[in-house]
Amino acid sequence: MSNTSNFRQAIRDAKGQAIVGPNVIANALPWLGGGLMLTALGTYGGLTVINNNPQIFMPTFIGAIILNLILFFVASSVAQKGNNGAALPLLATYSLLSGYTLSGLVFLALQTSGVGIAGVGFAALGCGVTFIAAKPIGSNLSEKDGMALSKTIQLGIIALCVVLLGQLLLSVFGIFTPGFLEVAISAIGVLLFVGSAVVDFFVLPRTYTDDQYLPAALSMYLTYINLFVFILRLLIAINGRD
Repeated sequence: MSNTSNFRQAIRDAKGQAIVGPNVIANALPWLGGGLMLTALGTYGGLTVINNNPQIFMPTFIGAIILNLILFFVASSVAQKGNNGAALPLLATYSLLSGYTLSGLVFLALQTSGVGIAGVGFAALGCGVTFIAAKPIGSNLSEKDGMALSKTIQLGIIALCVVLLGQLLLSVFGIFTPGFLEVAISAIGVLLFVGSAVVDFFVLPRTYTDDQYLPAALSMYLTYINLFVFILRLLIAINGRD
């Protein structure tokens, strides 16, 4: 959920502005695809560790999360300044580590009856379908409708982050979310990040020039990674995991 501050800043920058980067999304797509492929590789590496050396997974998982948070802010800052040469290896490392941190959820999905590899594939397919559907909708939003949707999604993601933080804190004390609430939270997360995918096509061309394709790719990457996560969470919750 580390894209929240980035998302709010993008909306502030886009407010009242005309399109400044009509081709920025097209320029960002190869880098988005590369980042997702690296994430898949990182996930495979994490699954390999879980299966072969499960005792070291949790320490390395915690380390990956901490390093990933640091890399996000550093890489985002460097990319925003237009230093693509320095930002690219940072973003590549970030994508790999993101995959590693996803491997625990993917492993749980693979072990859950009714989800398995088909569920993981369904989540990935859902992201692809969302991209295809979001492009014509987001690209054709009026200024008024685009800003209204952007603000709504922004507030929804902030609220979702608060709920997830509450879940984490409660779990520390051994209090876990009931199944029906997990289904509701995951479904809301799916809806919000589907909305975020639509908003990307409205906000990003108004925020970044055509040469600022890396920060645009990072924004889209975070949207689809979070969408993938919440689709998987929803599938696991529906199939009886608390």
